[in-house]
This record gives sequence, C-alpha cells and structure tokens, in this order.
Amino acid sequence: MTSIISLLIILVTGLVVYAIIKSNPVKPQPLPLPSGVPYEPTLPDSAPALHWSDGGRFMVELMNESRYQPTLQALAGAHGDSAAAAPYVATLMPDDRNAYENEAVAVFIEGRMVGYLSQKASIKFRELLRKKEAVGQLSTVDAQVRGGALWQGKRLQYIVVLDVEPLEK
Repeated sequence: MTSIISLLIILVTGLVVYAIIKSNPVKPQPLPLPSGVPYEPTLPDSAPALHWSDGGRFMVELMNESRYQPTLQALAGAHGDSAAAAPYVATLMPDDRNAYENEAVAVFIEGRMVGYLSQKASIKFRELLRKKEAVGQLSTVDAQVRGGALWQGKRLQYIVVLDVEPLEK
C-alpha cells in the first residue's frame, strides 16, 4: 500500500514538473517598444577623473548616427566647407542606464551629446577605467569634429575622432 502511494506521489510530482516546464513561467521579457523619443543620457555636473591622450593620433572614431549630424554641424561651424578638423575636449561617460547596450559609453562635446563608442571600444574603455580605479567616472579626451565638406553638390557627414589609444584591437 505504501509503495502504491509513493508511486502515486512520484507520478503526480512528475506531472506538475512537466506542466511547469511546458508553461515556461520564466520567459524573458521583451524590451519596451520605442516611445518615438530617442534615449539620450544626461551629463552629470561632476568633474572628470582622468584625461586620456594618445599623442595626437586621433585613431578612435565614434559610431556615426544621423541624429547627431545637426549638433556636429553646429560644432564644426566655419570649417564645414573644408576638410579641416575642429578641435575640442570630449567628455566620456559610462552609460549604465542604456537599455540597448549594457556597456555603453556616451560622448559629449561642450555638454551636447555627439554619439557613442562602438560596443567593442566601450568594453575596452571600461576595462581601462577599471585598471585606473575610475569605474563609472567621467573622463575627458581631446577630440576633433571632421567632415562636412561639399562633394558633388552634397554635404559629407561629420564624424568625431578621439585622441585615445585604439580601443578595437
């Protein structure tokens, strides 16, 4: 009699486990649909902890998004019709609130958002911050806004390049 009850308990337990697995209660929740307003982080008022330099080589290019082109054009100002580069100091901010990339690094010039480091460059940059014991802190780097010249009657895109050691090796 006890063996029948034990067998019945095992059978019922197996059915319950099977039902739980089949219903998959721990489904990953999808990201919220875009609201139509692009996400843009806010630059805090704190002072930068570090200033990076690679001796004026300017080898790191930001990801180029069309929504930053008006800002870059305004920053480029008078050089927009030539191939000259406008010099600036950029602020790099680890963006832990970015819903689309968990290792994002946002870049600001004169307090205005101008883009992000690529995913690989962001990971490498955050590793550099960890080595310098400056995790999550702001840092600065010399930057240039390039591009915007006219070519065959059309304006070329602007880009931002940073004077920090190459981050995508």
